[in-house]
Amino acid sequence: MWKWYDSEIVDIKEQSPTTRLIKIKVLGEEPISFKAGQFVTMDLPISDKRLKRWRSYSIANAPNTEGWRELEFSIVKSENSLGGSKFLCEEATIGLPIRFKGPDGTFTLRQPIAEKDVVFICTGTGVAPFRSMIWDIYNQNIPHRHIHLIFGARYEHDILFREEFEFFEKNLTGFKYDVALSREPSWAGHKGYVHGVYTEGYKNVRSDIDFYLCGWSNMIDDAVAKLIVDLGYDKSQVHYELYG
Repeated sequence: MWKWYDSEIVDIKEQSPTTRLIKIKVLGEEPISFKAGQFVTMDLPISDKRLKRWRSYSIANAPNTEGWRELEFSIVKSENSLGGSKFLCEEATIGLPIRFKGPDGTFTLRQPIAEKDVVFICTGTGVAPFRSMIWDIYNQNIPHRHIHLIFGARYEHDILFREEFEFFEKNLTGFKYDVALSREPSWAGHKGYVHGVYTEGYKNVRSDIDFYLCGWSNMIDDAVAKLIVDLGYDKSQVHYELYG
């Protein structure tokens, strides 16, 4: 059963022109524990009706690290926002009380991860749970094989946590990082959508890979179809979390 927590915003950073990294601190004496990849549901002041105030966001920081009473969330003001992300991006300020319940969710790494390669495919703030997972692997020195993060965005200024993932390229054994930008003509890396990266890199089907997908529903639908229908991967190898 979910537990309700009281917290307050203690830090806000502008990650991109449309994205904020919001840090909250849990109040009270009881610590909060969670698994990398889980989310919480916030009760935000955006409606008089309770259920219309609830918005779920993936935890972006790793569990069991310094700041164990703090949680981070990467929030984008999307065109499809029903009010939650708009409020957090435009109105929320440091010191604002945030009540939330959780953590919850089963979008976590299948254990033991040392038995398979792991491929993370995401767009925008869908990278949040993967940041949590990768930092957890790094902090806890969890045995693993290869980890491939494929991140998609429109422009170079939309690349989230870029310095961190470039750090992992140099300091986390087996880690690979690719970025695909769809509207940046001068970009030296992959141009277009994320789909071209994994359909080419993993066109030879193997049973020792787990794919994890996170982002908006259109991207997830396309990726699931390409992996399972077009390439022929078993559905048990494809795991996903929808962002609307």
